[in-house]
Amino acid sequence: MSYSGTTLLAILVHIIINYNVIRNKHYRHESSVAKTYRTWIVSLMAFYTFDVLWGVLYSAHFLKAVFFDTMLYFAAMSLSVFCWTRFVIGYLKEENRLLKAVSVTGWLMLGSMAVFLILNLFIPLIYWFDADGTYHAGTVRYFVLAIQILLFLCSSIYALLSVKRGNAKGRVRHLAIGAFGIVMSVMVVLQVLYPLLPLYAAGSLLGNCIIHTFVITDMEYDRRMELEGMIRRIELQELELGSAKHMAYTDSLTGVKNTHAYEEAQKQVDLRIVNGELKELGVVVFDLNGLKEINDTKGHDAGDQYIWKACRMICRQFTHSPVFRIGGDEFVVFLEGEDYKNRRQLLDEFDAQIDENHRNGDVIVASGLAIYRPGYDNSYRRIFERADQRMYDRKGDLKAMDV
Repeated sequence: MSYSGTTLLAILVHIIINYNVIRNKHYRHESSVAKTYRTWIVSLMAFYTFDVLWGVLYSAHFLKAVFFDTMLYFAAMSLSVFCWTRFVIGYLKEENRLLKAVSVTGWLMLGSMAVFLILNLFIPLIYWFDADGTYHAGTVRYFVLAIQILLFLCSSIYALLSVKRGNAKGRVRHLAIGAFGIVMSVMVVLQVLYPLLPLYAAGSLLGNCIIHTFVITDMEYDRRMELEGMIRRIELQELELGSAKHMAYTDSLTGVKNTHAYEEAQKQVDLRIVNGELKELGVVVFDLNGLKEINDTKGHDAGDQYIWKACRMICRQFTHSPVFRIGGDEFVVFLEGEDYKNRRQLLDEFDAQIDENHRNGDVIVASGLAIYRPGYDNSYRRIFERADQRMYDRKGDLKAMDV
């Protein structure tokens, strides 16, 4: 039972230090790197769980149960290594032959382990238990662990050799990845030598502590900067509308202003035009491409996520302007002040990002800008119609890129 006690302590520490990662939606939805990190953390939890059960069942001599738990143990181990390779590749944000080889090896190891575990039901390739219930390691087990050592060593050597090439933040990333690889390589070797000790679990926990100390601090800093911007936006909205009015005028999916707020804003613009108070105003109309196809093929949850990501892009670009969601896939931004003065630069940067997204298969948003013309525009509607037409022109250009 000391085996299970050690691993149980590991899983408790794992949950405590990664509690925010497990429960925070940022690690589930917003960032691809954060999602791969969370997936790795969850896969480690599964590995620890099966490891704890293994110690309990083995001590109790429940041979059938421990046999199948051992299958799940090796499956979770391979999955955690695979998830680790996905995280490393995304986190380092680099492309080279070595990292591509690490990625391919991760896929091959995951697939081959599934095949070997099925074969192990008939031929003792990875492990078996004798008549006395004693665990024996098979040849394939050592082969799989050797592949893991190779993966960890390659990623570690690459990361440590690349330390000098990056900036301060990049050096921290490479050092953390390198330290993790060294720790895991050593602990896997020890696990080979002492198969009945929970050394792999101990190494995973120690390595995760290293990553948590350095990597999470880095990721949390970027997230904190983003949250501070969101907080400033929310505070401005609350000062203008009050908390009750803010709730009534906020779109529940995206957190920006909804159609009710948009109708009020239109009335205010019309009133300022009639009174001669409006001096400058830019209106940007946005429309998402491909939402219907996503809803039809992947479901409305995926469609909602697509809308949410598009809205985040708009809010990040036009940080000083109110953003309205006026339909299922339509948004409008009112530009005044600094955003109005820099409107062309902001829209060009946004369109450039959309072009990049188009090449990468990411969120596609068509946009169109129009500005208030004193003496010509006698209502908000005229400004909107020009912006809307330019948005449709841009939408056509984006669709033409698919041909």
